[in-house]
Amino acid sequence: MRRLPKLLAILFMGGYCLSSLIALFCVSYTSFKTNPEFFASTWSLPAELRWSNYAYAWDNAEIGRYFFNTAYITALATSGTLLASAMAAYVLSRVTFRFSRFTFYLFLSAMMVPPMLYLFPLFVQMRHLHLTNSHFGLIVLYIATGLPFSIFVLTGFFRTLPTEMEEAALIDGASPWRTFWTIALPLAKPGLIAVSIFNCINYWNEFFWSLILLRTGKLYTLARGLQTLFWNMSTESRWTELFAGLVIVMLPLIVVFILLQNRITEGLTVGALKG
Repeated sequence: MRRLPKLLAILFMGGYCLSSLIALFCVSYTSFKTNPEFFASTWSLPAELRWSNYAYAWDNAEIGRYFFNTAYITALATSGTLLASAMAAYVLSRVTFRFSRFTFYLFLSAMMVPPMLYLFPLFVQMRHLHLTNSHFGLIVLYIATGLPFSIFVLTGFFRTLPTEMEEAALIDGASPWRTFWTIALPLAKPGLIAVSIFNCINYWNEFFWSLILLRTGKLYTLARGLQTLFWNMSTESRWTELFAGLVIVMLPLIVVFILLQNRITEGLTVGALKG
């Protein structure tokens, strides 16, 4: 009986992984089909690999433009989130002041607020600041929404680091700023990598805020562009090109996750245990 919950958990996770792999495989081989093959049989394999679907999705459907927009926004938003959250987390983990605990829980509580609750006032404020329909406004918003989780994880991770090296550096005359950059940050590398990858995946796949803030087609991200591509392809019945666009969107994140999955697990686990 004791092994039953563990067995059920293994079966559930195994079934979930299997269904995800099947869905990924179906999307992948469908992207190489012709449209007549797709309508003739959804489950049959393509007669030949039709790479022209990817060329059409990249050029004619402007997936290439959306790809570079998303890469640019994701890179800047991830860097900004990492820098701001690392500095805030280091202070919260090392400096004890009157409202330090309250400040930490304030950041933590921000993770529990649904976006729909502050959608309208945030949109009005961003419109007054002329941050709508721009990549800069979207980057600022991504950084703001990514900070609570990043600070939560990194605060726990910084608390696991020994303070002896930092104390020795301070005795030798190093400033807190230099101690942070030369000692604390290098030691926190696993946590920084985990938070970076987590935020990168979120920003890359984000759809809600890009739908609300971006109105010009040339500014669209991949998620926003895929919605437009879906409507265009459905009216033209070019479904295999749409599947090719989906593969282009998924492939970078799949590669990153496969290469760095151990770093993600290590960083999040250590921070969560201590936090």
